[in-house]
Amino acid sequence: MAKTMNVPMISDAEGSLNKYLQEIRKFPMLAPDEEFMLGKRWKEHGDTKAAHKLITSHLRLVAKIAMGYRGYGLPIGEVISEGNIGLMQAVKKFEPDKGFKLATYAMWWIKASIQEYVLRSWSLVKIGTTASQKKLFFNLRKIKGRIQAVEEGDLKPENVKYIAKTLGVEEKEVVNMNRRMGGDSSLNSPLRADADGDGEWQDWLVDDKDSQETILVENQESEMRNGLLGDALAKLNDRERRVIEARKLQDEPATLDDLSKEFNVSRERIRQIEVRAFEKLQKAVKNAAQKALAPRVKQLAAAL
Repeated sequence: MAKTMNVPMISDAEGSLNKYLQEIRKFPMLAPDEEFMLGKRWKEHGDTKAAHKLITSHLRLVAKIAMGYRGYGLPIGEVISEGNIGLMQAVKKFEPDKGFKLATYAMWWIKASIQEYVLRSWSLVKIGTTASQKKLFFNLRKIKGRIQAVEEGDLKPENVKYIAKTLGVEEKEVVNMNRRMGGDSSLNSPLRADADGDGEWQDWLVDDKDSQETILVENQESEMRNGLLGDALAKLNDRERRVIEARKLQDEPATLDDLSKEFNVSRERIRQIEVRAFEKLQKAVKNAAQKALAPRVKQLAAAL
């Protein structure tokens, strides 16, 4: 759908942003009952006109979310375009019968699409892909502004300690991320005058990467785990999968209250669904892992 759906485009030319914002304001907001009927027409009959109307009526939501990522120095046109792709994916998977608004559901897809783009494009230096590193990356600027820690160079020790505690990360991670976000410096840049000795930054770089063999094994194990998890998630129904993904697989997990409003059920009901779905997920992963490892076990037994 993302390849065929025609939506307004935005370029990086001067004045393009204002023109784009004016253009998307022309698309009317949808009443709840109209949104529901359009969702049904798209879901049950593949009506692309209905899907187009759902998308264009939410382009302002994408633009609003995208503006929150302007501080990363990336072309705002590309940020909005990535958000629009997330919106299209949300419409594609939207389940109107579940009773929640498209905007509530689409927000997760839009943010995820934009954040992945920022992480891919922001720097040549790998920022990190763990949940804690992503959280640190996307919240460091905001917290620094809140505590007025805007000085150039390294943060003060008390600010490092506060940020680390607030975001639940180690202090050294805060220091490293702050240095990386200070700008990509040339490896041939001279060391600061107060550093020990002379030379360039590249003289102090140490290759502490794992061996190629270790990386290969870790990649294979990671692919196997991801495959097992994907297969196990496919065994859950739509509501169970949504709850597990929102509660267990997102950088910032949704609250029981958020999901209770989304599905129009009680918080206790969401908790029950989460527990049951997690048990089913564990069982499915365990069974799949045993099947996947069976050939290896036979090979080892034959070699003994």
